[in-house]
Amino acid sequence: MISKGCEQCAMGGKMVMFVYGYCDQRDCFYCPLGENRKNVTDVYANERLVESDEDVIEEAKRMEALGSSITGGEPQEALDKTCHYISLLKDEFGEDHHIHLYTGITGGRENMRRLAEAGLDEIRFHPPLELWGDMHGTEWEDILYIAREEGLTPAFEIPGIRAEPEFLEFLDEGAAEFCNINEFEMSDGNYRRMQQKGYELQDGHMSAVDGSKEAILDQMGHHERVYFCTSVFKDAAQHRNRLKRMARNIRRPFDDVTDDGTLVYGKTHTPAETFIELGVPEEFYTIKSNHVEVAWWLLEEMIEEGDIDEGEIVEQYPTYDGTVVERTPLA
Repeated sequence: MISKGCEQCAMGGKMVMFVYGYCDQRDCFYCPLGENRKNVTDVYANERLVESDEDVIEEAKRMEALGSSITGGEPQEALDKTCHYISLLKDEFGEDHHIHLYTGITGGRENMRRLAEAGLDEIRFHPPLELWGDMHGTEWEDILYIAREEGLTPAFEIPGIRAEPEFLEFLDEGAAEFCNINEFEMSDGNYRRMQQKGYELQDGHMSAVDGSKEAILDQMGHHERVYFCTSVFKDAAQHRNRLKRMARNIRRPFDDVTDDGTLVYGKTHTPAETFIELGVPEEFYTIKSNHVEVAWWLLEEMIEEGDIDEGEIVEQYPTYDGTVVERTPLA
């Protein structure tokens, strides 16, 4: 089974709202947060640092977001802020804008009520690893029913560290709606701690950890409401589709969109007057403060014919920060 939130994510339609970088409950050795996100109060909409509510709305429109995911740190530890952004998105885009939230604490009934009133659709709990297999009869069982009573869809979202049958029991008992298992991964933020714990990368993989995937699939993968999200799928589908969605939405007439969702164009410091004198149609270039951006194929042709002396082909992400992937000089 795949939830509505996951369906939208697979399509690249989920905006990621990072609302709070602190998590006071524990320091998980597998926490993937990088240093720029850990223990900060900054808010990010995708890669964009949020300085106003307008930034959030603009970023959602930039990618034509179908929904949003709320993450951290721990969003429940900044509940006022979390509820504000949920309400903001629902008010702007309507009830069909599906919102789910990741949390590592139970929070209690009042939190569930406030999140539901703000407009949250789905809450995905990640219990501490040391409690796995021993959650029945605790607040972790109670909160699933409380969340449902308050109008939320309760679920689990856990890292694929090991197979744990208790999660299946919660599904069969009707307490949780589904259980997402993310392939265990190393990141820039956790690889030193992961290596200290003895974990290694799978052969041929950039991030997937060697080990438990097969055992998890054997013991849990048969359940119709368990979904195993691989690291390859995250990169090849979720992330790439979000980039493609954004690129198609913001591209200029002369930008090329690659299969990876990046934008490709030409760049030259040739005076803008040259393009006017040569009669280049306006839709093929744009004038910046100290350079001209132009269709890459046209720039290549103009350099080959001697009309222009220098330039480069630029490939960059369509994200707000516009990170450049590659520059190829033309001569």
